[in-house]
Amino acid sequence: MQDDKTGGVPIRTVKSFLSKIPSVVTGTDIVQWIMKNLAIEDPVEAIHLGSLVAAQGYIFPISDHVLTLKDDGTFYRFQAPYFWPSNCWEPENTDYAIYLCKRTMQNKARLELADYEAENLARLQRAFARKWEFIFMQAEAQVKIDRKKDKTERKILDSQERAFWDVHRPVPGCVNTTEMDIRKCRRMKNPQKVKKSVYGVTEESQSQSPVHIPTQPIRKTTKEDIRKQITFLTSQIDRHRLKMSKVAESLIAYTEQYVEYDPLITPAEPSNPWISDDITLWDIEMRFWLAVQDLKKQPLQDVATRVEEIWQEFLAPGAQSAINLDSHSYEKTSQNVKDPGRYTYEDAQEHIYKLMKSDSYTRFLRSNAYQDLLQAKKKGKSLVGKRLTGLMQSS
Repeated sequence: MQDDKTGGVPIRTVKSFLSKIPSVVTGTDIVQWIMKNLAIEDPVEAIHLGSLVAAQGYIFPISDHVLTLKDDGTFYRFQAPYFWPSNCWEPENTDYAIYLCKRTMQNKARLELADYEAENLARLQRAFARKWEFIFMQAEAQVKIDRKKDKTERKILDSQERAFWDVHRPVPGCVNTTEMDIRKCRRMKNPQKVKKSVYGVTEESQSQSPVHIPTQPIRKTTKEDIRKQITFLTSQIDRHRLKMSKVAESLIAYTEQYVEYDPLITPAEPSNPWISDDITLWDIEMRFWLAVQDLKKQPLQDVATRVEEIWQEFLAPGAQSAINLDSHSYEKTSQNVKDPGRYTYEDAQEHIYKLMKSDSYTRFLRSNAYQDLLQAKKKGKSLVGKRLTGLMQSS
């Protein structure tokens, strides 16, 4: 369809008011090409076939998010081979988050987020709160690369990327064709042959009965009918039977996937001291700071072992005393651990010190314990002053 040498659909640039629309074809051109090259006489059938191609994202309208084909002057564009569904790569939510974040950095009306996209962006930002800095940096890097491209090329690529996400994250109310299961669709068209009666005995569905006549009254259930239903249900049970080893593997995989969210298996981390009065997290970070200070005094032959112990206790995934470290310091520390030394945790220690200085110390100054200590000290001074005054007067 795209090959000009074999009589493909003519791709052209259309002049619009004060602008040009590059690399487009019309819906009528596509329908006529399908009818000519596939020997289809009915235009409705050609439109249906073209709509199936559009639903998979191989062609898309440039001014609409609904992937269908119309036999009119609507402009369409061919999808880049990189985004073809036949390449069989399934995007993740992080990819979608980077795409939406990148769209917010474009100062153009045509790239503004729709309402459902803004809602998706807010939901993804909550879901990926810990790695949002990484997502933002990726989006920023892609925007810088895109700005170096030609304006026309960038316009085409933007529309192709938008069409890709129209397939994988469609507009509400549209079908996600990449998630459709042909077996599920077949079951929807051919419902179960049996249905449960009010008496607990299953009977054949009228729509599936080979001898059903709409005007014929419903006959009574006989022993032969019940025997057939028992045979059918027995075959269904056998068909859905699984080996115990497969069940065990599935259960283990499910448990491993959600183990970090299970409070009975994975103990909860200390509460956030920014929103509670629990200072356990700051105590953990204080112990980390002291451990790093102690590392600097260790003999050289013990440094590598102590570096690994600190990593496993405070920074490794699932560490019992995990500390509050930003992504930049964590990445730098991860690289330093590969070549352990007395100052491996220098950046992490500095970050923790700033946290303790800006929050832990000020919280201590506002604490009841410190305020009581100040009051007691002031009372002690006043008592001493009164005693000295009494001694001077008596003398």
